[in-house]
Amino acid sequence: MNSNEQQIDRIVSNVLRRVQSQAGAQSEHAGSGHPKSGRAAVMKAAGHVEICEFPLREIGPDEILVHVEACGVCGTDIHCYKSDPFELAPVVLGHEGTGEVLEVGRDVKMDSVGKPVRVGDKIVTSILDTSDACMIAKYNPLKSNLCDDLRVYGLLPNEPDNHFNGYFGDYVIIRPGSSFFVVNEMSVDLRCLIEPAAVVCHALERAKNCGSTLNFRSRVVVQGCGPIGLLMIAVLRTYGINNIIAIDGNSSRLEMAATLGADELVNYKDFMGIDDLAAKVQSLTKGLGAHFGFQVTGVPAAFSNLFKCIRRGGGICEVGHFVDGGECAINPHLDICRKEITLIGSWVYNSFEYPNAYHFLQRAEQIGLPVCSLITHKFPLDQIEEAFQVNLRQEGVKVVVQANRLSKSKQ
Repeated sequence: MNSNEQQIDRIVSNVLRRVQSQAGAQSEHAGSGHPKSGRAAVMKAAGHVEICEFPLREIGPDEILVHVEACGVCGTDIHCYKSDPFELAPVVLGHEGTGEVLEVGRDVKMDSVGKPVRVGDKIVTSILDTSDACMIAKYNPLKSNLCDDLRVYGLLPNEPDNHFNGYFGDYVIIRPGSSFFVVNEMSVDLRCLIEPAAVVCHALERAKNCGSTLNFRSRVVVQGCGPIGLLMIAVLRTYGINNIIAIDGNSSRLEMAATLGADELVNYKDFMGIDDLAAKVQSLTKGLGAHFGFQVTGVPAAFSNLFKCIRRGGGICEVGHFVDGGECAINPHLDICRKEITLIGSWVYNSFEYPNAYHFLQRAEQIGLPVCSLITHKFPLDQIEEAFQVNLRQEGVKVVVQANRLSKSKQ
């Protein structure tokens, strides 16, 4: 046998082994039967979560059963845990999740971008379809993220026959009308970052389309280096922004900002007040201020301060206020009119932006940005309250809750 024949023989053997392995995995899942029950972390009231066991109903022809692998803890989860601002309790939280497909309804053939979906695939979910009564989505489908009835797994109330609506549990039932994506080529850690990555990708698109300058020479401030702020820095660097100033009061998060693409690190605690801080930013931007700023803190006073760091003709994108954090004072003349500032808001994302988000994460890794280093803590499901407390204490950056692994699950 010559070398070409040997190479062909190896290729054929590898393909046969792969097909046999996939067939074995699917037959194993099919033979094991539908799980009878599973655990879910139910937030029964603000500040109170219980791990409960629930029956797991059969899925319908247009549904998917997913075994949860992991789910990031979002700031929204923490707001819900602290005060239940959306009055969802009892509810199973968790929307930054991913898992493995266990069952596929007979009418489900492909994901939201046309990839075939099969047992064993790794998937993530995005926004559910809005109701037909939503006038915003009806007349402007590209703004469906602004619908009042926007629905996301992990922010859906429990149902009498289904408690698996969030990723802080063993299973999720993907219902009809959901947007979901097969992402087999990505690690579980990277998959847990797709949802927050969609937030920053949406903010970047909003900033790009507002008329302000964002190009290779732009000097951009990112105020706030929590998980979203750090991802904002990474997406700006991946996009090609070469002058990024990170502002935060936590030195370890500023150090992480440097690894993700920030060129200048500014700890606001080192300055006497906003005028002193603004002078520092001006010294880093040829005395003019930044071309653009992303406000990612969720602190109203920080939003007010950011205006002082932006040059005339610049812009600001507010990303950090998903819940009502209160009011702040700005000077319309000095902060907006005289500078002719372009001010825009960014609200979550649209489902069609998910592919943009996971391609961003893949590209970020390719250029050497350690985005998975954002995940600093991992907890099993039965320690979810400790995961919440670590987040509340702002220890580390991104906290992830892991469910039990399937015995034969592909990792």
